[in-house]
Amino acid sequence: LDRPELVEHAARLFLGHCVPSTFSVLPTGEGMATFHYNLNGCAIKKRVTGKKHIYSTSLTYRPNRKPKPAAISHHIKCVYIRPEGWIPPFLIPAYGSAEGHGGLVFHMALLNEDLTGLAKSSLFPLGSFIPIWAAVDQKDHQPLLLLLEECVAATTPELQSASLVYPIITNKGCLADGKNGNSRFLPRYHSSAILLYLQSFKFALGEEVYIHCKLVAWDPEVFDIEKKACHYIKETGEWELLDDPSQSDLCKCCDSSCKPRLKRGVDSEPQGLVQNSVLGPLTIVENSETRIPSEFVKYPTVEQGW
Repeated sequence: LDRPELVEHAARLFLGHCVPSTFSVLPTGEGMATFHYNLNGCAIKKRVTGKKHIYSTSLTYRPNRKPKPAAISHHIKCVYIRPEGWIPPFLIPAYGSAEGHGGLVFHMALLNEDLTGLAKSSLFPLGSFIPIWAAVDQKDHQPLLLLLEECVAATTPELQSASLVYPIITNKGCLADGKNGNSRFLPRYHSSAILLYLQSFKFALGEEVYIHCKLVAWDPEVFDIEKKACHYIKETGEWELLDDPSQSDLCKCCDSSCKPRLKRGVDSEPQGLVQNSVLGPLTIVENSETRIPSEFVKYPTVEQGW
């Protein structure tokens, strides 16, 4: 092919939806198209798995305009090892709170449905899912585990004795709402953060709702019946410890009372660093669809977001 023909063919190459930035003809007579774009563009999808950042898209050749299919399509994947201690850039939540305690800073925020950023809306149809992210800044501190010890929904930004509340997490880390609905914790990307995938509920339907949580920063190597994150797995009909399913016996108390048999002295009992945080307001609205049966729920994973 001569140069004009090569250029014409190059104009029909697409990386995602992006055209080549430059094109040159090699001494062999072959053409070389080069794409110079940010990894956030060109319909490039990002996911995080383990210590890897994975970016993927497709290189296509389209001799004919859409909607006709591409004549050639080749999957492109770039893998980068993420830096040690990496956390997502959600340190100033738009719909959340950032509060300091004991030299640490705690955060809570609403995320969008694919877990790639902050939520752009605080309106949720009944039965849909509300991704809630909480984290503690470790900075130079020793490794920490963030736990949601208690969470309730209320119609006021401050809890009072007369406040009507809807229990979400009770009994020292048991996701009670997951047994009646389909709420659950998602896999952690770091011990210092936790993701609650909360299914919206009928409580205070159409009103402003606030999520009140007690956040606890704890030793990531030590779990007990008072320091845990447990959710109910409907497929097995059992409670499971988020961070180590092999220790799920710690969650058996979720159906009764999670209190130690022998109470240690107040002075000797470690409590961790505790912060009460409030997220909201958010509003749950009536939807024509009913609650989604658990067998049809597809939970996002860390691999699909961040």
